[in-house]
Amino acid sequence: MTIKEIARLADVSISTVSKIVNNKDNNISPETRNRVLKIVKDYHYTPYSGVKNNPESKTFVFGLLLKSLRKTGKFIDGALAAAQKSGYSILIYDSMDSSENELKNIASLCKNHVDGVIWEPVNNDSLENRHYFEEQGIEVCCLNSREDPHFYFIDFTAMGYCAAETLIQYGHTKLGCLTKQDSLRSEMVLDGFKRCLFDNSIPYSSSMNLPIETEEWYNVILTHTPTGIVSTHYGSALTLMEHLSKLRFHVPSDLSLISLRDDARENIAFPGISSFRIPYYEFGTFVCKRLIEKCEKREEELSAFHMDFSLENTESLDIPFDAHAKKIVVVGSINIDVTLNVDELPQPGRTVSTSRHSVIPGGKGANQAVGAAKLGNEVSLIGRVGSDYDSSLIYTCMEENRVNAQGVKREADAETGKAYIHVQNDGESMITILTGANQNLRPEDVISCERAFEHSGYCLLQTEVPESAVETAAALAKKYGAKNILKPAAMKSIRPSLMKLIDIFVPNRKEAELLCPDIPDVEGKADEFIRQGVKTVIITLGHCGCYVKDPSFQGYLPASPFPSVDTTGAADAFIAALAAYLSSGYSMEASARIAAYAAGFCVSRQGVIPALIDRNSLETYISRMEPELLNM
Repeated sequence: MTIKEIARLADVSISTVSKIVNNKDNNISPETRNRVLKIVKDYHYTPYSGVKNNPESKTFVFGLLLKSLRKTGKFIDGALAAAQKSGYSILIYDSMDSSENELKNIASLCKNHVDGVIWEPVNNDSLENRHYFEEQGIEVCCLNSREDPHFYFIDFTAMGYCAAETLIQYGHTKLGCLTKQDSLRSEMVLDGFKRCLFDNSIPYSSSMNLPIETEEWYNVILTHTPTGIVSTHYGSALTLMEHLSKLRFHVPSDLSLISLRDDARENIAFPGISSFRIPYYEFGTFVCKRLIEKCEKREEELSAFHMDFSLENTESLDIPFDAHAKKIVVVGSINIDVTLNVDELPQPGRTVSTSRHSVIPGGKGANQAVGAAKLGNEVSLIGRVGSDYDSSLIYTCMEENRVNAQGVKREADAETGKAYIHVQNDGESMITILTGANQNLRPEDVISCERAFEHSGYCLLQTEVPESAVETAAALAKKYGAKNILKPAAMKSIRPSLMKLIDIFVPNRKEAELLCPDIPDVEGKADEFIRQGVKTVIITLGHCGCYVKDPSFQGYLPASPFPSVDTTGAADAFIAALAAYLSSGYSMEASARIAAYAAGFCVSRQGVIPALIDRNSLETYISRMEPELLNM
């Protein structure tokens, strides 16, 4: 293609074409210039002056000079797409965060006589080298500086504002911003974070800035100081998620998290982090188009890059930790249940054999914790396990059932408790307990978990762990306004000081007989327990139901009509459901009747934890049997 042919296609003179391609077109109209340049690019015309290496001739080549090519793939993709669409090629240079490399790259760009450069300076001092481009008439679009109004940048300040505003809309007022040191993005996001707090009348303090390189963020997470966190980098959010998992914190119930996300990570599906995608591709397209306008002398009024930011998902967002329904804390025994199914229970002097057995996590504490969690409550478990393989089974079980097991600690040189359970064909059972690490639960261990009692509604206690630890837990629960439910196990007496801390006392018939052997009837035993200081007594009577003595209700309630397969965990299922429905606002009578159904479901199946029912199944069944019960 010759200059004469270009002139003919554009319907202009040869001299007009020559002036335009050699940047001597000041007196030529923009319409003519644009028409000629389009034909020149479409037909890849190279002027004779360009062959002679005339520095003023157009090459239709851009330079892309970036501080670092790491995490800039989408930006480059956007710039390449815009350049190719307009007939330009791009030379890509990586300064690798080095001023020396940057200067060498500038020299190379000048030598190649590029028409323009998209430039991300390594630092502010780099701008002194801009004169090399100016001397050769190379147009420049600079990136990522807030000091120079002519620089282009993604408005991370607005993204920080949007992220903080999202958390505030969910009800969070205790916020943190997870940042990176020496990061322009973090600086801008934090600025937007501060502005959003100011606009919503939430005071900002320096402790809200949580650099990922320090341990401050880790310490404040443990105390629930922030209930919601904005992360400026997706990698930092992943690090946070990893640590939360080790602490057995649940996102979003324990902490809400929202992060900016590099679109290069768009294929990551786990974990589900609510995020705003950083529009690098669109930004690259925008800046390249601006450079083309400058090179072709049709630049409009300078405008900043702007794009609406939309939240990608809400998987890691929830209302604040302390705004959830009242939590349930469980302090008690944690065992591995070894269940042996036998035709009849062992008797002195006789050997009983079986071919059926199961080994699953159990213990009254673990059973009640899982039972309450399955019914939709937020549950924390406090107890002790050994330093053995069985402890791993416990942690896995608690995690699978969404029980916060941060208060479950391994005991060095101890084994996890065992319960050896013989189950007869009619469901009656006999249990032998190997206490193991359970006997090592101390008052100071409970006190170290005091945070778990904050915002709790009920504390479930059993006496298969030392009574001193139980009493300490009961006192802590009272401190935070929670009600205590105590299940006694194989005890002939209970400290009077502990009984005075108990709100609901739930022995079975045999346990009540041990504690009150001189009182023959159930009603009299209940009166005696109330005289000792408890507020409500529920004596469970197996297949005969239970007796309730409460200020709002007094009388017998029937058992639910389920076939008995294994009665081992009936009381645990009953207590878990009782606490769950009391915390939901049901009356004592209604909660106890619902709890009887939960216990019935449990005894109709083998084992305890696998037999505990979820809330939806329980209420679906009750709605068919006693629909009015769920409205009491």
